Amino acid sequence: MPTAVLRLDPQSMPIIEVNGLRKAYGGRPVVDGVSFAVEEGEIFGVLGPNGAGKTTTVECVEGLRVPDAGEVRVAGLDPIGDHDRVTRLLGAQLQQSELQAKLTVREALELYAAFYSRPADWRSLAERLGLADRLDARFGKLSGGQKQRLFIALALIGSPRIVVLDELTTGLDPRARRETWKLIEEVRDSGVTVLLVTHFMEEAQRLCDRVAVINEGRIAAVDSPAGLIRQAAGSAVISFSPSEPLDDDELAALPAVTSVEREGDTLTITGSDETVNAVMSMLAQRRITARRLRVTEATLDDAFLDLTEQGD
Repeated sequence: MPTAVLRLDPQSMPIIEVNGLRKAYGGRPVVDGVSFAVEEGEIFGVLGPNGAGKTTTVECVEGLRVPDAGEVRVAGLDPIGDHDRVTRLLGAQLQQSELQAKLTVREALELYAAFYSRPADWRSLAERLGLADRLDARFGKLSGGQKQRLFIALALIGSPRIVVLDELTTGLDPRARRETWKLIEEVRDSGVTVLLVTHFMEEAQRLCDRVAVINEGRIAAVDSPAGLIRQAAGSAVISFSPSEPLDDDELAALPAVTSVEREGDTLTITGSDETVNAVMSMLAQRRITARRLRVTEATLDDAFLDLTEQGD
C-alpha cells in the first residue's frame, strides 16, 4: 500500500505531491508505490542506497519519465500533461550534468537565459554564486566546485519556485562541498523550494528540513533528520571502563537499552538519552568511577542503516 502523505500544514497544498508512484524497467519494479509531499519553502531530501529508485522518482517529478502508475503534481500541475508550465516553475541540475568544454561561463548563462521569456538576471546570479570573475573561463577549465556553482546558476536562471539538485556534491572535496551547502541554504532562504537527492548523510542532516528514505523502491520513512535519528535503534552510545564490576544483565535491564557489549575492561551500552541518565545514576549511587567515559549521539547514518537494513 502507498505510504500516507505527510503534510506540515494540513491547510496548504504541497508544492510537490507524489502518490502511489510506480515505475518498472523490463518488468522489474524500480519505484514501487512511493508517496510523499514537499511543502513550499523547505529543503526536502531524498535518500537511499544506490539503485533504490531515488533518481527515477525525481525524474518523474521533473517530467523526464512517464510513471507506470500513481500521480505526481507540481504546484497542482501534471509534469507530463502540463510539461511546459511545469518547466517554467522547476529548475533542475541533473545527476549527469556536462557542458561543452570550450563554452565559457558567460556563454552558458546567456544561452540558458535565452530559453526563458522572463529569465533571472544572469549577471546577478553569477555575482551571487561567486562566478563573476570566471565569466570568460571555459567550462573545461573550471574546478569541480566552480562547475557545481555554474549548474546551480543554470538551474535558477528561469526564476523557478522549485529547484531539483541530484547528487550535487558528488566528487567535490570537503571544502567545495561545504561551500556548496552554503549556496543551497541561500537558495532556500531566497524563497525557492529545494528537492535534494543525495547519498551523503552529513549533507542531508545539515541541510534538510525533512527527508524521505527510499529503499528498494519504497518509502522506508519520511521525517526530519532529528526525527529519524530519534527512531534509530540506538540514539545514544555510552562507553567507559568501570572501577568496579557491573553485571551485564543488570545493565541490559536499564531503560531503553538495546545492547551491552564488552571489549576488555570497556563497556559499551547502546540506548537512548534515558539510558545514559540511568547508567550515570547507577554509577553515582554505587560510587563507581567511569574511566575513559564517552557519550556519543546517533547520526543520520545510524538511522539510515537501521531503516535500510530493515528492508533487506
